[in-house]
Amino acid sequence: MKVLVLNCGSSSVKFRLYQMDEEILLAGGLVERVGSSEAGLKFIVPGKNDLKTTQAIKNHEEAVDLVLKTICHSDHGILDNIQEIDAVGHRVVHGGEAFTESVLINEAVFLKIKECIQLAPLHNPPNINGIQASLFLIPFARQIAVFDTAFHQSMEKRAYMYALPYEWYGKYGIRRYGFHGTSHRYVAQQTAKILKCPLKDLKIVTCHLGNGSSLAAVKGGKSIDTTMGFTPLEGMVMGTRCGDIDPAIPLHVMEEENLTPAQMNAILNKKSGFLGITNDDNDCRIIEDKAEAGSERHILALEIFAHRLTKYIGAYAAEMGGLDAVVFTAGIGENSPILRRMSCKDLGFLGIQIDPAKNDKNAVIISSGKTPVLVIPTNEELAIAQESVLILEQEEEKVIA
Repeated sequence: MKVLVLNCGSSSVKFRLYQMDEEILLAGGLVERVGSSEAGLKFIVPGKNDLKTTQAIKNHEEAVDLVLKTICHSDHGILDNIQEIDAVGHRVVHGGEAFTESVLINEAVFLKIKECIQLAPLHNPPNINGIQASLFLIPFARQIAVFDTAFHQSMEKRAYMYALPYEWYGKYGIRRYGFHGTSHRYVAQQTAKILKCPLKDLKIVTCHLGNGSSLAAVKGGKSIDTTMGFTPLEGMVMGTRCGDIDPAIPLHVMEEENLTPAQMNAILNKKSGFLGITNDDNDCRIIEDKAEAGSERHILALEIFAHRLTKYIGAYAAEMGGLDAVVFTAGIGENSPILRRMSCKDLGFLGIQIDPAKNDKNAVIISSGKTPVLVIPTNEELAIAQESVLILEQEEEKVIA
Protein backbone atom coordinates (compact mmCIF):
# COMPACT_ATOMS: atom_id res chain seq x y z
CA MET A 1 0.00 0.00 0.00
CA LYS A 2 1.29 3.46 -0.94
CA VAL A 3 0.32 6.31 1.39
CA LEU A 4 0.86 9.99 0.68
CA VAL A 5 1.12 12.15 3.79
CA LEU A 6 0.18 15.84 3.54
CA ASN A 7 0.89 18.47 6.19
CA CYS A 8 -0.49 21.78 4.98
CA GLY A 9 0.49 24.99 6.74
CA SER A 10 -0.66 28.52 6.01
CA SER A 11 1.87 28.93 3.18
CA SER A 12 3.43 25.49 2.86
CA VAL A 13 2.78 21.86 2.01
CA LYS A 14 5.05 19.21 3.50
CA PHE A 15 4.68 15.77 1.93
CA ARG A 16 5.97 12.21 2.20
CA LEU A 17 5.19 9.15 0.09
CA TYR A 18 5.57 5.77 1.77
CA GLN A 19 5.43 2.17 0.65
CA MET A 20 3.78 0.89 3.79
CA ASP A 21 4.24 -2.85 3.27
CA GLU A 22 7.81 -2.34 4.51
CA GLU A 23 7.44 1.27 5.73
CA ILE A 24 9.86 2.58 3.11
CA LEU A 25 10.09 6.28 2.32
CA LEU A 26 9.83 6.63 -1.46
CA ALA A 27 9.92 10.42 -1.73
CA GLY A 28 9.20 13.60 0.17
CA GLY A 29 9.69 17.31 0.21
CA LEU A 30 8.21 20.73 0.71
CA VAL A 31 6.35 23.39 -1.22
CA GLU A 32 6.86 26.75 0.49
CA ARG A 33 5.71 30.33 -0.05
CA VAL A 34 2.35 29.09 -1.34
CA GLY A 35 0.35 32.08 -2.57
CA SER A 36 3.34 33.87 -4.11
CA SER A 37 4.90 34.19 -7.57
CA GLU A 38 8.13 32.66 -6.24
CA ALA A 39 6.92 29.54 -4.50
CA GLY A 40 9.60 26.90 -4.10
CA LEU A 41 9.45 23.12 -4.45
CA LYS A 42 12.03 20.82 -2.91
CA PHE A 43 11.60 17.19 -3.98
CA ILE A 44 13.66 14.50 -2.30
CA VAL A 45 14.07 10.89 -3.43
CA PRO A 46 16.42 8.81 -1.25
CA GLY A 47 19.59 8.01 -3.18
CA LYS A 48 19.05 10.70 -5.82
CA ASN A 49 19.91 14.38 -6.15
CA ASP A 50 17.30 16.75 -4.75
CA LEU A 51 15.11 18.63 -7.22
CA LYS A 52 14.48 22.35 -6.58
CA THR A 53 12.19 24.57 -8.63
CA THR A 54 10.59 28.00 -8.31
CA GLN A 55 7.29 29.07 -9.84
CA ALA A 56 4.01 30.86 -9.13
CA ILE A 57 1.62 28.87 -6.95
CA LYS A 58 -1.60 30.63 -6.03
CA ASN A 59 -3.11 28.25 -3.50
CA HIS A 60 -2.93 24.87 -1.80
CA GLU A 61 -4.72 23.11 -4.65
CA GLU A 62 -2.00 24.21 -7.07
CA ALA A 63 0.64 23.17 -4.53
CA VAL A 64 -0.82 19.67 -4.10
CA ASP A 65 -1.22 19.39 -7.87
CA LEU A 66 2.48 20.22 -8.29
CA VAL A 67 3.38 17.57 -5.71
CA LEU A 68 1.36 14.92 -7.54
CA LYS A 69 2.76 15.84 -10.95
CA THR A 70 6.31 15.78 -9.58
CA ILE A 71 5.80 12.38 -7.96
CA CYS A 72 4.70 11.01 -11.36
CA HIS A 73 7.10 13.00 -13.57
CA SER A 74 8.67 10.91 -16.34
CA ASP A 75 12.22 12.11 -15.56
CA HIS A 76 12.49 12.56 -11.81
CA GLY A 77 9.27 11.05 -10.47
CA ILE A 78 8.88 7.88 -8.44
CA LEU A 79 5.50 6.56 -9.66
CA ASP A 80 4.34 5.66 -13.16
CA ASN A 81 0.74 6.57 -12.44
CA ILE A 82 -0.93 8.73 -9.81
CA GLN A 83 -3.49 5.98 -9.25
CA GLU A 84 -0.79 3.98 -7.50
CA ILE A 85 -1.52 6.15 -4.44
CA ASP A 86 -3.91 4.15 -2.28
CA ALA A 87 -4.49 6.62 0.53
CA VAL A 88 -3.70 10.13 1.74
CA GLY A 89 -3.06 10.82 5.41
CA HIS A 90 -3.75 14.44 6.38
CA ARG A 91 -2.33 16.12 9.45
CA VAL A 92 -5.17 18.05 11.10
CA VAL A 93 -4.15 20.15 14.08
CA HIS A 94 -7.45 20.35 15.95
CA GLY A 95 -10.20 17.77 16.24
CA GLY A 96 -11.81 19.20 19.38
CA GLU A 97 -13.79 16.67 21.39
CA ALA A 98 -15.35 15.26 18.22
CA PHE A 99 -12.39 13.01 17.39
CA THR A 100 -10.64 10.70 19.80
CA GLU A 101 -8.77 8.88 17.04
CA SER A 102 -7.90 9.15 13.38
CA VAL A 103 -10.83 8.77 10.97
CA LEU A 104 -11.68 8.07 7.34
CA ILE A 105 -12.84 11.37 5.87
CA ASN A 106 -16.43 11.59 4.67
CA GLU A 107 -18.79 14.53 4.37
CA ALA A 108 -19.82 14.42 8.04
CA VAL A 109 -16.19 14.25 9.21
CA PHE A 110 -15.24 17.11 6.91
CA LEU A 111 -17.99 19.32 8.36
CA LYS A 112 -16.88 18.50 11.91
CA ILE A 113 -13.31 19.49 11.06
CA LYS A 114 -14.61 22.79 9.70
CA GLU A 115 -16.47 23.37 12.99
CA CYS A 116 -13.12 23.15 14.78
CA ILE A 117 -11.81 26.20 12.90
CA GLN A 118 -12.98 28.37 15.80
CA LEU A 119 -10.57 26.42 18.06
CA ALA A 120 -7.62 26.60 15.64
CA PRO A 121 -8.22 29.54 13.28
CA LEU A 122 -4.61 29.61 12.08
CA HIS A 123 -4.05 25.89 11.59
CA ASN A 124 -7.25 24.11 10.59
CA PRO A 125 -8.05 26.24 7.49
CA PRO A 126 -4.87 25.23 5.60
CA ASN A 127 -5.36 21.63 6.77
CA ILE A 128 -8.85 21.77 5.27
CA ASN A 129 -7.50 23.31 2.06
CA GLY A 130 -5.18 20.34 1.69
CA ILE A 131 -8.05 17.89 2.20
CA GLN A 132 -10.20 19.68 -0.38
CA ALA A 133 -7.37 19.73 -2.92
CA SER A 134 -6.66 16.05 -2.40
CA LEU A 135 -10.33 15.07 -2.68
CA PHE A 136 -10.55 16.94 -5.99
CA LEU A 137 -7.24 15.84 -7.52
CA ILE A 138 -7.13 12.19 -6.42
CA PRO A 139 -10.73 11.26 -5.54
CA PHE A 140 -9.96 7.55 -5.96
CA ALA A 141 -7.58 7.57 -2.96
CA ARG A 142 -9.00 7.08 0.50
CA GLN A 143 -8.49 10.11 2.73
CA ILE A 144 -7.69 9.88 6.44
CA ALA A 145 -7.55 12.69 9.01
CA VAL A 146 -4.94 12.30 11.77
CA PHE A 147 -5.42 14.82 14.58
CA ASP A 148 -2.75 16.41 16.79
CA THR A 149 -5.30 16.58 19.60
CA ALA A 150 -6.72 13.03 19.40
CA PHE A 151 -4.02 11.31 21.48
CA HIS A 152 -4.80 13.57 24.44
CA GLN A 153 -8.52 12.84 24.44
CA SER A 154 -7.81 10.04 26.93
CA MET A 155 -7.22 12.64 29.68
CA GLU A 156 -9.68 12.59 32.55
CA LYS A 157 -11.87 15.60 33.24
CA ARG A 158 -9.80 16.60 36.27
CA ALA A 159 -6.81 17.02 33.94
CA TYR A 160 -8.46 18.84 31.06
CA MET A 161 -10.89 21.18 32.82
CA TYR A 162 -9.95 24.70 33.94
CA ALA A 163 -11.22 26.36 37.13
CA LEU A 164 -13.25 28.88 35.14
CA PRO A 165 -17.02 29.44 34.86
CA TYR A 166 -18.22 25.97 33.94
CA GLU A 167 -20.63 27.22 31.29
CA TRP A 168 -17.65 28.34 29.18
CA TYR A 169 -16.90 24.66 28.59
CA GLY A 170 -20.24 24.04 26.94
CA LYS A 171 -20.53 27.45 25.29
CA TYR A 172 -17.00 27.95 23.94
CA GLY A 173 -15.32 24.56 24.31
CA ILE A 174 -12.87 25.94 26.89
CA ARG A 175 -10.74 23.03 28.11
CA ARG A 176 -7.26 21.57 27.75
CA TYR A 177 -6.85 19.86 24.38
CA GLY A 178 -3.10 19.37 24.05
CA PHE A 179 -1.11 19.18 20.84
CA HIS A 180 1.84 17.33 19.26
CA GLY A 181 -0.18 14.18 19.97
CA THR A 182 1.06 12.29 16.92
CA SER A 183 4.67 12.84 18.01
CA HIS A 184 4.03 11.94 21.66
CA ARG A 185 2.29 8.71 20.69
CA TYR A 186 5.01 7.76 18.18
CA VAL A 187 7.97 8.20 20.55
CA ALA A 188 6.10 6.43 23.37
CA GLN A 189 5.57 3.44 21.08
CA GLN A 190 9.22 3.51 20.01
CA THR A 191 10.31 3.64 23.66
CA ALA A 192 8.40 0.43 24.38
CA LYS A 193 10.14 -1.27 21.45
CA ILE A 194 13.60 -0.08 22.49
CA LEU A 195 13.11 -1.08 26.13
CA LYS A 196 11.47 -4.35 25.03
CA CYS A 197 8.59 -3.79 27.41
CA PRO A 198 4.84 -3.67 26.66
CA LEU A 199 3.65 -0.08 26.34
CA LYS A 200 0.72 -0.87 28.62
CA ASP A 201 3.18 -1.46 31.47
CA LEU A 202 5.15 1.78 31.10
CA LYS A 203 4.96 5.24 32.67
CA ILE A 204 6.72 7.65 30.29
CA VAL A 205 7.27 11.39 30.15
CA THR A 206 7.61 12.37 26.50
CA CYS A 207 9.31 15.71 25.81
CA HIS A 208 8.64 17.17 22.35
CA LEU A 209 10.97 20.16 22.37
CA GLY A 210 11.32 22.49 19.41
CA ASN A 211 10.25 25.99 18.47
CA GLY A 212 6.95 24.73 19.87
CA SER A 213 7.39 22.50 22.93
CA SER A 214 5.16 20.25 25.00
CA LEU A 215 5.41 17.35 27.43
CA ALA A 216 2.98 14.50 27.98
CA ALA A 217 2.48 12.03 30.80
CA VAL A 218 1.91 8.72 29.01
CA LYS A 219 0.67 5.96 31.31
CA GLY A 220 -0.09 2.56 29.83
CA GLY A 221 0.13 4.01 26.33
CA LYS A 222 -2.41 6.75 27.01
CA SER A 223 -1.94 10.46 27.58
CA ILE A 224 -3.17 11.37 31.05
CA ASP A 225 -1.85 14.95 31.01
CA THR A 226 -0.01 17.36 28.76
CA THR A 227 1.45 20.85 29.02
CA MET A 228 -0.27 22.61 26.12
CA GLY A 229 -3.84 23.61 26.82
CA PHE A 230 -6.78 25.28 25.09
CA THR A 231 -4.16 26.58 22.65
CA PRO A 232 -0.48 25.74 22.05
CA LEU A 233 0.46 28.79 24.17
CA GLU A 234 0.33 27.11 27.59
CA GLY A 235 3.10 25.11 29.24
CA MET A 236 6.76 25.18 28.28
CA VAL A 237 8.80 28.24 27.34
CA MET A 238 9.04 28.12 23.53
CA GLY A 239 10.78 29.93 20.70
CA THR A 240 8.38 32.87 20.63
CA ARG A 241 5.57 31.72 22.99
CA CYS A 242 5.55 32.56 26.69
CA GLY A 243 4.19 29.30 28.09
CA ASP A 244 2.80 29.38 31.66
CA ILE A 245 2.28 32.88 33.08
CA ASP A 246 0.03 34.58 35.61
CA PRO A 247 -3.09 35.40 33.53
CA ALA A 248 -3.30 38.79 35.21
CA ILE A 249 -0.07 39.89 33.52
CA PRO A 250 -1.49 40.48 30.01
CA LEU A 251 -4.53 42.24 31.51
CA HIS A 252 -2.26 44.56 33.50
CA VAL A 253 0.00 45.39 30.55
CA MET A 254 -2.95 45.86 28.19
CA GLU A 255 -4.33 48.49 30.52
CA GLU A 256 -0.96 50.18 31.11
CA GLU A 257 -0.02 50.32 27.41
CA ASN A 258 -3.51 50.55 25.90
CA LEU A 259 -3.13 47.36 23.88
CA THR A 260 -5.90 45.54 22.03
CA PRO A 261 -6.53 41.79 22.53
CA ALA A 262 -5.06 41.17 19.06
CA GLN A 263 -1.89 43.08 19.96
CA MET A 264 -1.46 41.20 23.22
CA ASN A 265 -2.14 37.89 21.48
CA ALA A 266 0.67 38.67 19.05
CA ILE A 267 3.05 39.53 21.91
CA LEU A 268 2.32 36.31 23.82
CA ASN A 269 2.63 34.10 20.73
CA LYS A 270 5.24 35.84 18.59
CA LYS A 271 7.36 38.11 20.78
CA SER A 272 7.80 36.12 23.99
CA GLY A 273 9.57 32.90 24.96
CA PHE A 274 13.24 32.71 24.00
CA LEU A 275 12.80 35.76 21.78
CA GLY A 276 11.29 37.81 24.58
CA ILE A 277 13.97 36.90 27.12
CA THR A 278 16.97 37.41 24.82
CA ASN A 279 15.41 40.29 22.85
CA ASP A 280 16.78 38.96 19.55
CA ASP A 281 17.02 35.15 19.31
CA ASN A 282 14.56 32.27 19.25
CA ASP A 283 16.87 29.65 17.70
CA CYS A 284 18.15 27.39 20.47
CA ARG A 285 21.45 26.77 18.67
CA ILE A 286 22.23 30.48 18.56
CA ILE A 287 21.11 30.91 22.16
CA GLU A 288 23.46 28.14 23.31
CA ASP A 289 26.37 29.70 21.41
CA LYS A 290 25.75 33.15 22.91
CA ALA A 291 25.26 31.67 26.37
CA GLU A 292 28.63 29.93 26.07
CA ALA A 293 30.12 33.30 25.07
CA GLY A 294 28.82 34.75 28.33
CA SER A 295 25.57 36.54 27.42
CA GLU A 296 23.54 36.76 30.64
CA ARG A 297 20.21 36.99 28.81
CA HIS A 298 20.94 33.86 26.80
CA ILE A 299 22.12 31.96 29.87
CA LEU A 300 18.89 32.99 31.61
CA ALA A 301 16.80 31.79 28.68
CA LEU A 302 18.34 28.32 28.92
CA GLU A 303 17.95 28.25 32.70
CA ILE A 304 14.26 29.19 32.55
CA PHE A 305 13.60 26.55 29.89
CA ALA A 306 15.44 23.82 31.83
CA HIS A 307 13.75 24.81 35.10
CA ARG A 308 10.30 24.52 33.53
CA LEU A 309 11.25 21.18 31.97
CA THR A 310 12.54 19.76 35.26
CA LYS A 311 9.38 20.88 37.04
CA TYR A 312 7.06 19.19 34.56
CA ILE A 313 9.01 15.91 34.49
CA GLY A 314 8.81 15.73 38.28
CA ALA A 315 5.14 16.66 38.33
CA TYR A 316 4.21 14.05 35.75
CA ALA A 317 6.18 11.36 37.56
CA ALA A 318 4.10 12.18 40.64
CA GLU A 319 0.87 12.20 38.65
CA MET A 320 1.58 8.77 37.17
CA GLY A 321 2.74 7.33 40.50
CA GLY A 322 6.17 6.48 39.15
CA LEU A 323 8.44 6.84 36.15
CA ASP A 324 9.89 4.22 33.81
CA ALA A 325 11.43 6.45 31.13
CA VAL A 326 11.94 10.01 29.92
CA VAL A 327 12.10 10.62 26.18
CA PHE A 328 13.48 13.66 24.37
CA THR A 329 12.44 14.34 20.79
CA ALA A 330 12.04 17.05 18.12
CA GLY A 331 14.61 19.71 17.17
CA ILE A 332 15.81 20.75 20.64
CA GLY A 333 15.11 17.42 22.31
CA GLU A 334 17.11 15.49 19.73
CA ASN A 335 20.00 17.93 19.32
CA SER A 336 20.65 19.79 22.59
CA PRO A 337 22.85 17.83 25.02
CA ILE A 338 23.12 21.03 27.08
CA LEU A 339 19.40 21.35 27.82
CA ARG A 340 18.99 17.62 28.37
CA ARG A 341 21.79 17.75 30.95
CA MET A 342 20.49 20.91 32.62
CA SER A 343 16.93 19.63 32.91
CA CYS A 344 17.91 16.22 34.32
CA LYS A 345 20.70 17.22 36.75
CA ASP A 346 18.36 17.47 39.77
CA LEU A 347 16.25 14.40 38.99
CA GLY A 348 18.47 11.80 40.63
CA PHE A 349 15.72 11.07 43.16
CA LEU A 350 13.73 9.62 40.21
CA GLY A 351 16.62 7.35 39.23
CA ILE A 352 17.72 9.66 36.42
CA GLN A 353 21.45 9.94 35.81
CA ILE A 354 22.73 11.33 32.50
CA ASP A 355 25.84 9.72 30.98
CA PRO A 356 27.88 12.69 29.65
CA ALA A 357 29.57 10.76 26.82
CA LYS A 358 26.34 9.21 25.55
CA ASN A 359 24.48 12.49 25.92
CA ASP A 360 27.08 14.40 23.89
CA LYS A 361 26.83 11.79 21.10
CA ASN A 362 22.99 11.96 21.02
CA ALA A 363 22.87 8.21 21.68
CA VAL A 364 19.51 6.46 21.90
CA ILE A 365 19.87 5.80 25.64
CA ILE A 366 21.82 8.63 27.27
CA SER A 367 21.50 7.60 30.92
CA SER A 368 23.35 5.39 33.38
CA GLY A 369 20.77 5.39 36.21
CA LYS A 370 17.93 2.96 36.81
CA THR A 371 15.43 5.14 34.91
CA PRO A 372 16.26 5.20 31.18
CA VAL A 373 16.49 8.56 29.42
CA LEU A 374 16.17 8.24 25.67
CA VAL A 375 16.65 10.41 22.59
CA ILE A 376 14.28 9.30 19.86
CA PRO A 377 13.89 11.21 16.58
CA THR A 378 10.24 11.92 16.00
CA ASN A 379 8.70 10.94 12.68
CA GLU A 380 5.23 12.43 12.58
CA GLU A 381 4.84 11.76 8.86
CA LEU A 382 5.51 8.04 9.26
CA ALA A 383 3.19 8.00 12.28
CA ILE A 384 0.44 9.57 10.14
CA ALA A 385 1.02 6.95 7.45
CA GLN A 386 0.86 4.17 10.07
CA GLU A 387 -2.37 5.58 11.49
CA SER A 388 -3.82 5.77 7.98
CA VAL A 389 -3.09 2.09 7.35
CA LEU A 390 -4.56 1.16 10.74
CA ILE A 391 -7.80 3.03 10.03
CA LEU A 392 -8.15 1.42 6.60
CA GLU A 393 -7.60 -2.04 8.10
CA GLN A 394 -10.27 -1.33 10.69
CA GLU A 395 -12.68 -0.22 7.96
CA GLU A 396 -12.02 -3.43 6.03
CA GLU A 397 -12.69 -5.49 9.15
CA LYS A 398 -16.05 -3.72 9.56
CA VAL A 399 -16.98 -4.60 5.99
CA ILE A 400 -16.03 -8.25 6.49
CA ALA A 401 -17.97 -8.40 9.78
